[in-house]
Amino acid sequence: MKNKLSWLMVTVLVVVAAQAACMAQAQVQNTTTAVDTTPAAPAGGSEPQFGARDPRYRIAPSDSFDLTFPLAPEYNQLAVTVQPDGFVTLYAIGDVKVQGLTVPELTETLKRSYGKILHDPLVSLVLKDFNKPYFIADGQVGHPGKYDLRADTTLTQAIAIAGGLTEDAKHSQVRLIRRVGDKYLSSEVFDVKKMESSKGDLHEDPYLHPGDMVFVPKSTMGKVKTYLPGTNVGGYAPIK
Repeated sequence: MKNKLSWLMVTVLVVVAAQAACMAQAQVQNTTTAVDTTPAAPAGGSEPQFGARDPRYRIAPSDSFDLTFPLAPEYNQLAVTVQPDGFVTLYAIGDVKVQGLTVPELTETLKRSYGKILHDPLVSLVLKDFNKPYFIADGQVGHPGKYDLRADTTLTQAIAIAGGLTEDAKHSQVRLIRRVGDKYLSSEVFDVKKMESSKGDLHEDPYLHPGDMVFVPKSTMGKVKTYLPGTNVGGYAPIK
């Protein structure tokens, strides 16, 4: 009888222990599921955010576009030019602020504006003249200046387009300056010498965005050379 009671007690203890283990595992699973893995949002707009890789073009002063209404051609306007203050003047609705809008955003804005006088207007907007993408190369490059940004162009390709680096260039301190929003500029330094070496990694070669500036500073030796006599400078010898 004692043996039976002992086995019964052992069985009960095993069952209780198994139930406790199951409950603990369930709690762990529930706790893991409840963890929020979403990255924390940046503090209330205090830090500037970089733009997308392929940002849409935003309308600027001096741009022009054709505005047509397939179902109401009497409202068509061709070669509408954006004024220096960012406004355009349109038939029937007056002045509209268009600066800073993409073409889809402006199309939706005009649909809402003309929707006050037309029923569900069909609007077509085509940019005719606009600021073409560009980059600026300055400092110790062969031909400093402003260049059209055609297709995807990397930092090293932009330097090559601008005539390459001069002998006085500081290859390890090439600076890429980019506008971020309306109030901020980002500036990052790249070691082009290392990037183009046999052990370099061209995957680190960044793509340029429209409006970027590439600045190549002068090396220390290049600065000192300004004050050193050239090799072609004549010498003086006593006359005997």
